Amino acid sequence: MPITVHMPALSPTMVDGTLARWHVGKGDTVASGDILAEIETDKAIMEFEAVDEGTVVKLLVDEGATHVPVNSPIAIILEEGEEPPDRLEVDAPPDDASSPATSAPQATAPGTGPLTATAPARPGTASGRAELPERRGSDRVFSSPLARRLARENGLDLAAIAGTGPAGRVIKRDIEAAIKRQPAAKPEPVTTGAGEWQMVAALYVDRSFEEVPLDNMRKTIAARLVEAKQTVPHFYLRREIMLDAVIETRSMLNRELESRGIRISINDFIIKASAMALQLVPDANAIWAHDRLLKFRSSDVAVAVAVEGGLFTPVLRDAQNKPMTALSQEMKSLAARARDRRLKPEEYIGGSFAISNLGMFGIENFDAVINPPHGSILAVGSGRRTPFENDQGQVEFRTAMSVTLSCDHRVIDGALGAAFLAEIARHLESPTLLML
Repeated sequence: MPITVHMPALSPTMVDGTLARWHVGKGDTVASGDILAEIETDKAIMEFEAVDEGTVVKLLVDEGATHVPVNSPIAIILEEGEEPPDRLEVDAPPDDASSPATSAPQATAPGTGPLTATAPARPGTASGRAELPERRGSDRVFSSPLARRLARENGLDLAAIAGTGPAGRVIKRDIEAAIKRQPAAKPEPVTTGAGEWQMVAALYVDRSFEEVPLDNMRKTIAARLVEAKQTVPHFYLRREIMLDAVIETRSMLNRELESRGIRISINDFIIKASAMALQLVPDANAIWAHDRLLKFRSSDVAVAVAVEGGLFTPVLRDAQNKPMTALSQEMKSLAARARDRRLKPEEYIGGSFAISNLGMFGIENFDAVINPPHGSILAVGSGRRTPFENDQGQVEFRTAMSVTLSCDHRVIDGALGAAFLAEIARHLESPTLLML
């Protein structure tokens, strides 16, 4: 029985994907756990594994194809020991979420279930192929794959159509009859926004420019940032943090760690200080969940990593319990895999708080946009030598770093945000606290 493999949903935000690379070809034999393909989502490139054994008889999507909808057919596998039929037909994506999986991603996001695929063939069906049930109330409504496709394309409810095929099965002629009975549809205005870019481009008709299509990552970033600024009531807390003690401590630690090939960065101190502050101000370790707050026990700190075409925010989980050396090495590993688009969903989903550090680019201060559902984000600027008056009234130069804490006012009030930011500053200005 031919098994249809469908485009998997590899992340909660994925609606379509790019088939970056096939690992199999026509005629190849695959076993459970073998890698079928590499799928590029809006966030990463992930490997897609086979669940069943069999032989690949047809690849339905070319390597490099973009915007392949989730659950659309991408390949056909013949079960072991079967002869290929004279004619291969492609099953439509199953509507019953309880159907057994044909293929599964190597890693799935928390809360996502197995991929659906072709159900076992029912005895006595005309085609002898898999029959995927539609629902008519509590009764099963059977239909041919072609009928299901025509019904979807024409917006028809299969449950409302009487089948004239064997055992009441809905077939092509039933759909065609239902289409003829439909009243003529009135044209609707275009609301998709298609063509709007031409209106903008018309303003620059006398200038030379290049059109750059948006990839899935940029589309997702754009949608989430618009959502964040429109729906999250941001407010901002700013202060300067003295870095002299951190710089001295970092130099001492790196001299001791040089033989182990480990180098700690200022950002590692900021991550650890934030993790400790979340423990000491637990009400700030929370997110907005529509009609309630979710308050966390662990400090799961997300850190923004710039990649080509966008950014990731990998999450360092239980950061309050990890020594600085472990945090440093974990962060380097996550950042490297983020730049290669190899992060798994569970590595960049979650956390209640994030850090965005642009200090290494010479930016002195900025305001960061909260990444929903996080309750806050810390924008970190560069350190700079600045004159200060000491307790004796003398002027001395110290290294100061400007930070801005963006808070979701639904989760964190001004006084709470100020207390949280004060704890971050206290741990950075007295870095021995981070070693306790």
